[in-house]
Amino acid sequence: MTESPCIDVCELEGGECTACGRTLEQIAAWSSLSDEERREIMDEL
Repeated sequence: MTESPCIDVCELEGGECTACGRTLEQIAAWSSLSDEERREIMDEL
C-alpha cells in the first residue's frame, strides 16, 4: 500500500492542504484510491 503524504498538520487553504499539497477531493478519496492512483498523486506532489 502506498503511504499517505499526510504529516498530521491539516491546514486547508483554497481547497488544498498547505502541509501535504493534496486537494480536499484527494484527501477525501485517499482511502478508496488504488495504489496506482495514490502513486500518481504522490509523483505530482
